[in-house]
Amino acid sequence: KVIFIIKPEIEQDFKTAMGNRISKFMQVSYVFQKIDDLPKGFSVPEGRTKPWGTGHAILSCASIVDAPFAVINADDYYGLRAFETIFQFLRQVKDTRKYHYAMVGYQLENTLTDFGSVARGICKITQRHMLESVTERTRIEKHGFDAVYTEDDGETWLGLPLDTTVSMNLWGFTPSIFPELDSRFSLFLDNILPDNPLKGEYFLPMVVSSLIHERKADVKVLDSPDKWYGVTYKEDKKAVVSAISKMKRDGIYPINLWENYKDR
Repeated sequence: KVIFIIKPEIEQDFKTAMGNRISKFMQVSYVFQKIDDLPKGFSVPEGRTKPWGTGHAILSCASIVDAPFAVINADDYYGLRAFETIFQFLRQVKDTRKYHYAMVGYQLENTLTDFGSVARGICKITQRHMLESVTERTRIEKHGFDAVYTEDDGETWLGLPLDTTVSMNLWGFTPSIFPELDSRFSLFLDNILPDNPLKGEYFLPMVVSSLIHERKADVKVLDSPDKWYGVTYKEDKKAVVSAISKMKRDGIYPINLWENYKDR
């Protein structure tokens, strides 16, 4: 089953371009991330048009998810092994005294673009491959053969090892994540609205890090050797098209995906 989180105004176009095709092979549901879907006592700040972030997006699914589930960005390519790995985790996971979650981690080197900066969740991991924390770095760039980041708009740059594990928002959760997202959203709004009412975002990794710190959850880091692909910049498109074409030639994917599967 797949649940698409979309804006109401693109529903029909999205179904035509994507949803109706996928519905031939699996159950498809839709939920809407609405900017005015806020806790009681809160209202949308004047001038705000930006959605409230990944944590809010996942929270919008609470009423229709009743089993372990994976979370992905809709516009990223994660690779076959990443999905196989998260599936094997989700098919057997059960919460105990703690919530048991997972995250597929990528090497930073495999997630960079040649055409500008990217935002990545930099992961701190224990020797047992458990996640300790995720720190959002919103401007990471390739400088020659190195990766660097800045927190002062380019005034200074700090290096990051290319084999650093990063989060690309491929998570595995049990439904226990929903009440946690719900209960923490009001506190987020209290903190963000006075200083950043138009652009503040309720990031999913921020909530996960808090649950780890509070010892309410543990998160297994599942390593993926796959290269991530995405179109962060229009110049990225050529490389992505070339990579997917090669995967088809190598037999990883059918040449004509929808035609090959239409009778199944």
